[in-house]
Amino acid sequence: MVKKNKESRNRCSSVGGQAVLEGVMMMGKSSYCTAVRDPDGEIQVERVRYNPPSKAARIPFVRGVVNMFTSLVRGTKALLRSAEVYAQEDEEPGRIEKWFAEKLKLDLMQVVSIISLVVGFALAIALFMWLPIFLVGLIKPLDGTVWEYLVQGVFKLVIFIAYLALVLLLKDMKRLYRYHGAEHKTINCYEKGLPLTVENVMGCSRLHDRCGTSFLFIVIIINILIVGVVYWVCRVRYIQSGVLEALAKLGLEVVLLPVIAGVSYELLKFFARFRGKFSLIFKWPGRLIQKTLTTREPDESMVEVAIAAFNAAMAMDDDPSLKETRFVTGGILSEMLGNTKKQFSAENIDESDAEWIYSICLDVPRSELGKERIVTPAEAKKIAAVAEQRLTGRPLWYIIGDVDFCGCNIMVDERALIPRPETEILAEQAAKTAEEGDKVLDLCTGSGCIAIAIAKYCAGKKLQITASDVSDAAIMLAQENAQRNGADINFVQSDLFSRIHGRFNLIVCNPPYIRSGDIEGLQREVREYEPRVALDGGADGLDFYRRLAKEVTRYIVKGGMLMLEVGEDQAAEVLKLFEKRDYAMIVKDFAGVDRILKIAF
Repeated sequence: MVKKNKESRNRCSSVGGQAVLEGVMMMGKSSYCTAVRDPDGEIQVERVRYNPPSKAARIPFVRGVVNMFTSLVRGTKALLRSAEVYAQEDEEPGRIEKWFAEKLKLDLMQVVSIISLVVGFALAIALFMWLPIFLVGLIKPLDGTVWEYLVQGVFKLVIFIAYLALVLLLKDMKRLYRYHGAEHKTINCYEKGLPLTVENVMGCSRLHDRCGTSFLFIVIIINILIVGVVYWVCRVRYIQSGVLEALAKLGLEVVLLPVIAGVSYELLKFFARFRGKFSLIFKWPGRLIQKTLTTREPDESMVEVAIAAFNAAMAMDDDPSLKETRFVTGGILSEMLGNTKKQFSAENIDESDAEWIYSICLDVPRSELGKERIVTPAEAKKIAAVAEQRLTGRPLWYIIGDVDFCGCNIMVDERALIPRPETEILAEQAAKTAEEGDKVLDLCTGSGCIAIAIAKYCAGKKLQITASDVSDAAIMLAQENAQRNGADINFVQSDLFSRIHGRFNLIVCNPPYIRSGDIEGLQREVREYEPRVALDGGADGLDFYRRLAKEVTRYIVKGGMLMLEVGEDQAAEVLKLFEKRDYAMIVKDFAGVDRILKIAF
């Protein structure tokens, strides 16, 4: 039963729509939104904005032509896009599909859809324009009389209705008509002032006065009247026989189509405003065709799809900042990767992240992404899920959940910094420095990556490795990583040396070294997601190095080594802090920046 609330009232909707394959397209004032249920049973919604209507779209009679053309274009695009979702399969692409992808860089499904569209338009012209002319030409007694044009009009109506009836024999068309019913029910529910719930929508009528079916019926009637008169005038005055006459008639059908569309649109808009008995006489034929042929009762799952499309269109109208979305379908790798890179670039996200996403989700090296291939729908969904999270600003490796560090698989999340490539240099240098039986301390361990890498590289040296961090959460993450990589490490929660006991042959530290004032200028994914405690090195970025310089001699053996990672322009300043050192060496990173300090005591 339909439930009305106190604020229920009739209201006119600016949203119109059409059924598509396994879905509904709703067109609002600023966008058209298509919702389709994919083979996995999920509702996908594509939102596409369009430019504001031109002034011509508001001029009576002219607006009918403009609206017909734009609706045809947008409706066709929505239909083709829904076909891509509807037809998607996760089977291995065939040889022909691969050939199209590799040689022509085309998706075979898109090619087939375009060919089908062209054939469909040609068939429409043949059925509804040429065939009536041909049939009436076979009836010689009617030639040149007014009955010729009346009978031709009857043929048009019969062919139109027969076509609608015959396509019902197709299983997919039956479902299309059910989605058509869901579209009408949803709009009717909204116009009654009812909340758009499945229950309320199911209780509404599947007939609507502004339906395209009613419009097409009016078009045929107006076509009969206008074209009939023009035919008769042209025949009597100018054309007397044969093929030339038939071609002229077909040409006139095409030329007069804008006039017919303009008049029909105004009549449809006019009668849709009234609900009296007189207007019902004109609405009745279109409503009868809807009831008997072009709409069917939908099920609740179809109504859910229609509601999703309607809500998306309304949301786009209400919020101009709401961004477009695309269906998640398979396709050509280079085209999909290029689109993702454009999205990332528009959001100031490094395009290399797009390459990493595709590389990981497709399980291919980044260097092989240039080899063309078909991306399956299942692969596309994995890619889209990661890319969507990345577009929120969340760091890529937090989304992936792990990262390779010196050949170790390190879990990463918001509990610790994501290991950087330059830190691998620190771990490798430390591993080369460690000797048999050494005691090693990793301060500010974070994810534990440095300590774990040292343990892996020095598996045969019987090292005693301790790792510490001020954050309990980071210590928990580091312990999980050590267990995952089979590394024997003693973890301690400690603010630098505060809870550390004993002396060590090798102390490694990658402390926070970002200047406090510089943090707000960092990339969004670093500034908003990575732990600030692991970034903030104080006003000049050297706070932790000063503490290390004061305390390290009490925790390092004679002849021991302290190894530090430093910021881009900090090496010289940090070295000045360690006056009691025996010697120091600077190691550059991959970009040639002074990055690693090796300080001997």
